[in-house]
Amino acid sequence: MIISQQFILPNLFDYNPCVSYKYFSIIILFALFCAGCEIQVQEIRPETPTALIITATLPSTLTPPPSQTPLPPPPQPTTVPVDGTASTQINVRVEPSTASAVLGIIAANTKIQIIGKDPGENWWQILYPEGKDGKGWVAAQYVTTAGKPEVPVIGGVGPNPNNGNAAIIQQKLNIRSGPGTGFNSLGTLNPQDVVSLTGKDANGAWLQIDFPAGAAGKGWVNAAFVQAQDVDKLPIVTGSGEVVGTGTPADTPLPPSPTVVPAPMDNDSAQAPAINIAFSATGTRSVQYTSDVSSPNGDADDWIQFTPFTQTVRIELTCTGNGRLSVEVLQNSQSIQKLTCGANQTILTKADVAYLLHIQATASDQLNYTQYTLRITSIP
Repeated sequence: MIISQQFILPNLFDYNPCVSYKYFSIIILFALFCAGCEIQVQEIRPETPTALIITATLPSTLTPPPSQTPLPPPPQPTTVPVDGTASTQINVRVEPSTASAVLGIIAANTKIQIIGKDPGENWWQILYPEGKDGKGWVAAQYVTTAGKPEVPVIGGVGPNPNNGNAAIIQQKLNIRSGPGTGFNSLGTLNPQDVVSLTGKDANGAWLQIDFPAGAAGKGWVNAAFVQAQDVDKLPIVTGSGEVVGTGTPADTPLPPSPTVVPAPMDNDSAQAPAINIAFSATGTRSVQYTSDVSSPNGDADDWIQFTPFTQTVRIELTCTGNGRLSVEVLQNSQSIQKLTCGANQTILTKADVAYLLHIQATASDQLNYTQYTLRITSIP
């Protein structure tokens, strides 16, 4: 028999004679009792507690989806505005052309900021809050600056007159309410202005353009002052604005010449010439003018005034029609030279002195009509 017994031995080092004798007797008796028994003493040790490990499981981290907002565009180079001052009251326009709509007016001595220029450098683009995108255009000749503004060209390398609807003005000229010098002037165009063509008169001598200040938003300019192509494809428009035909294809014969009619009256005179040009080294050096005269009916004579800045002027005169012309160059009411159709003559002049050209239809019993083109150039 195996008896497992747990007992706790007293601490023998705690000496007490009475207690020690008592415990010794018990031990002897117990030993005799168990003499025939196998005694196994097992030391019971407390179990080592198993460490409780708690693992905290965190929720998985969500990866945000890619943003749907597009990245901002890279910064664009900015133009540093150039300061300028309006030398007089000037119009601010939508486009770099006097045929363009007016956004507002800037008073004289107003400070402006220039941010661009047209290809011909005749117009400045400026900051103008009332304009589209906060911009507008003013004529460069009416703005003073400390130096030549170094600003970018706006609108590419230049206007394209070959698209069939655009034309470049070659020199300053009037915008008329109809196809002829007898119609009222609605305004003026400057060299390098770009205009949109919308039609032509029956013989192609006058071109209809978009002009917001005109009746139905149209105006007329003399074709001789305009650089354009494919004019023959423009519709034929009457002075009242009625379309009476389409452009003439290049591979079809031209219609017969129109019936001769008297030249319209333009009411110019020696005191109030049809045009008055002042040439200058930094401005206009050449001008081309086209008009007509007739006799015995219609406008019989025209007057043109010019002031050269040099001592030599070249005058070219071309004529068409069934009439004849008498042309004189006058200075102080005195004739100094006569011209004939087909002439290409050089005339000695005085700088800053006004001269008059008198173009007159010769007298006739039958209606004689002549259309002429004059080109006057001040030669250095």
